[in-house]
Amino acid sequence: MEDISKIKYYLYIDECGDQNLENFNPDFPIFTLCGVLVSRQNKKELEASFISLKKEFWGDENVIIHSRDIRRCKKKFINLLDLEVKQRFYNRINEILKHNEAYVIVACSILKEPFIRLFSNTEDVYGLSLSYLLERSIFCIDDCVADNEKEAVINVIFEKRGKIEDRNLTQFYNRLRVIGTKWVTPERLCKRIGSFTARSKKDNLIGLQIADLIAYPIARKVLSPQSVNPAFDIIEPSIYSSKGIMLGFKIIPH
Repeated sequence: MEDISKIKYYLYIDECGDQNLENFNPDFPIFTLCGVLVSRQNKKELEASFISLKKEFWGDENVIIHSRDIRRCKKKFINLLDLEVKQRFYNRINEILKHNEAYVIVACSILKEPFIRLFSNTEDVYGLSLSYLLERSIFCIDDCVADNEKEAVINVIFEKRGKIEDRNLTQFYNRLRVIGTKWVTPERLCKRIGSFTARSKKDNLIGLQIADLIAYPIARKVLSPQSVNPAFDIIEPSIYSSKGIMLGFKIIPH
């Protein structure tokens, strides 16, 4: 059983794009895995902010924020076809996410075309990205926690994709617990990561919804770095940095 007293942080993970390296969409040749690292205290504040937002626009806190449906004004988000409502909605989202001390972003984007030229089309891009997210989250906690939180652990929560995919990912994670990552020993990883669980979008976890919102503008920034990207500008200050160096955003290959 988990020691609740040690659970101080949560890492919510969602992706943008798919893992397919063989027959991928040439208009979106990227896979981005995004993690939102949040403390227990800030988690409650973010949840309250999003519940307020949902009640304001839908009168229902059970609405699931989904980036793709928002962009297309589909399903629950058909009300965003009203440009005035859409502007107010984006303003509210930006107000919540621009408070960058509430959460930290770690992300990894894999550009498929150059990746398969350098490596192969059989690589596990989700696993590769996950390794990066875990080690950077550990770096962040090790850098930032107070002395009385040195034993704090991170609960990792990723969105369910399917039984086979979730099982394979859990097996990959369990291997990391044995071999570690490039920069994190297995002992350090096991000490800092408390649990690794899959949850459904229907569970209405605000952290997963934030990760979903953030992943797309990050992917777009990688694909079109010179293009106007106000959503990325809002979240960029929240990407994990240390001593002025951005450590929480990896592009492969780069």
